[in-house]
Amino acid sequence: MHIQFPFRNRGAGRIAWAALLAVAAAGYADAQTPAASTQVLDRVVAVVNFRPILWSDITNEIRFAVLDPEEVNGTLTPQRALQQLISRTLIQQQIREEDATTALPSDDEVQARVHELRTELPACVRANCASDAGWQALLAANGLTPTQVESYLRLRLEILRFIEIRFRQGIGISPEEIEVYYREKLVPQYGPGAAVPPLKAVAPRIQDILLEEHVNVMFGQWLEDLRKQGDVEVMDASLESGPQKSTGGDHVE
Repeated sequence: MHIQFPFRNRGAGRIAWAALLAVAAAGYADAQTPAASTQVLDRVVAVVNFRPILWSDITNEIRFAVLDPEEVNGTLTPQRALQQLISRTLIQQQIREEDATTALPSDDEVQARVHELRTELPACVRANCASDAGWQALLAANGLTPTQVESYLRLRLEILRFIEIRFRQGIGISPEEIEVYYREKLVPQYGPGAAVPPLKAVAPRIQDILLEEHVNVMFGQWLEDLRKQGDVEVMDASLESGPQKSTGGDHVE
């Protein structure tokens, strides 16, 4: 029987793309909109600590949702897109305050993420993005370019690394916690007569799961505090309602 763990991501990026959110930042928007024959007037829809968020930022966020395996069939609404942008703007501002360079990803890390998207993202598998033709077709269908995607992923990786550095270090998981998770959550997943792996074999993976759970809780509380302490004003009342996704428990790839 395949072991089902509470999250599907690997490595340092297990925390949550969507807490970040769904978490690419608003900074990529300037280079993101392809040239169009008709110019549409933009407008400010929110202000976060004196930094404006534009309607075009929301439309860009919705376009980039195709790269998020959690967002399918147009499920990202303008209301939720704005909440993601507000969260990420607050996080970026905090990164700049604490250290603007520590969390910067390398070009190799960005290209590795691009490769992962092209070979593993469900939408990419369907579109055969492993081929250049399939990748270009998927991007064109969503009004994106390879350069824009790389900028988007670079900012997501920056936020992920910041979370990793700020929250993961210093967290300790006791053997007792690992044993409780094994006994109460893992073992019950196996049916009668199934071969249950020994605790020693799965303990490292369980430790990772518990570590990420702690990080997600700490990050969620920290982000909630940022929202309370920050000056956030939504200028468009139509964007203040609608279904929202929790910022503390979202996943990040």
